[in-house]
Amino acid sequence: MGFLKGKKILITGISNERSIALGIAKALYEQKAQLIFVCQNKKIINKIKYLINSMSVNTTFFCDVSNDENIKELFFNLKKTWSRFDGFIHSIAYCPKEKMYKDFIESSTRESFNLAHEISSYSFLSMARESKNMLNKFSSLITLSYLGSQRVVSNYNMMGLAKASLESNVRYMAYSLGKKNIRVNGISSGPIKTISSYQIKNFSKIQKYQKSVSLIKSDITSRQIGNVAAFLCSNLSMGITGSIIYVDNGFNVNVPNRTI
Repeated sequence: MGFLKGKKILITGISNERSIALGIAKALYEQKAQLIFVCQNKKIINKIKYLINSMSVNTTFFCDVSNDENIKELFFNLKKTWSRFDGFIHSIAYCPKEKMYKDFIESSTRESFNLAHEISSYSFLSMARESKNMLNKFSSLITLSYLGSQRVVSNYNMMGLAKASLESNVRYMAYSLGKKNIRVNGISSGPIKTISSYQIKNFSKIQKYQKSVSLIKSDITSRQIGNVAAFLCSNLSMGITGSIIYVDNGFNVNVPNRTI
């Protein structure tokens, strides 16, 4: 019997076969969790259904997290299938590509700052607010971050600020939702080849450097992130909230104190 049997988890952020959210979904499904998926729009629904075909999941919702009404509608519709559930995976982030490889100060605008924070950080808070009365006791909310929130990573730029906001969001949300016995945590992943990471200039060099400096000399995979997410969704992690869990082969404790 899987340790997530009976748990109902909502998953956002799958866009293709390289998505970290897909690795998380597979790990949760292997542990017998019931899953429902959320995608941004109808354009990618057939691709999503193909990717999750082996998971016996029939329900997929749409939500543009830049729109408050969309988020409210998401949970209104979800309630028709699940009146209560046990948490969600927030794997959503966005920053205009050109803002990630040009000079940080010169390329940053009020619009790009607000957009990156709105999609990458505020959406987590908004989803929690709209769903909190549907969440079971000891539900688990999980988001995804990266070391660029704490260190300067070349060509990460505005996304680093947004991830720093997201990590602070985790702590304040954990404080607020702790009163309802709901847990909130983040996973800070090592560099993984995804559609999003391909937007980062010289990403392959960052990945190579990470591997050379990490305590364990191997690549991080989405399934490793998935296994940690499965643990955090389960009752095995009952005492953990407000934390950022690093899944990066020890890179975060060994990286020299300089720009990556």
